[in-house]
Amino acid sequence: MKKKKILIVSARYYEDLSNNLELNASSYLTKMKKKIINVPGIFEIPVVISKNIKKYDAFVALGVVIKGQTPHFKFISEATINALMQLSIDYKKPIGNGIITCLNKEQALIRSKKKGREAVRAVISVMS
Repeated sequence: MKKKKILIVSARYYEDLSNNLELNASSYLTKMKKKIINVPGIFEIPVVISKNIKKYDAFVALGVVIKGQTPHFKFISEATINALMQLSIDYKKPIGNGIITCLNKEQALIRSKKKGREAVRAVISVMS
């Protein structure tokens, strides 16, 4: 059986939180071939996955959005999640959602320590 290839696309807007997400996602993928591509924010994740959709068997989207004073949080989060779901359905390839949407940085810090691993586990369960 061919070794499965997974692409992790990581938004680096909150670098410390992104580092947590990447570390715990990567540690769970020790037996699979993986690559990480960094992007500025979560909005860029679907485009990078779309450009690489035929090169990989599965994808993991990692990033953090923290609610601010404007509705920007809602628009960016919804657009990104909807685009990821549409890509997954259209191409029949799993995309793990490791994008954290929180009200503050403290919540994001707590969730960043396990969300990457959860997204990887979800992808692996769908690939099996």
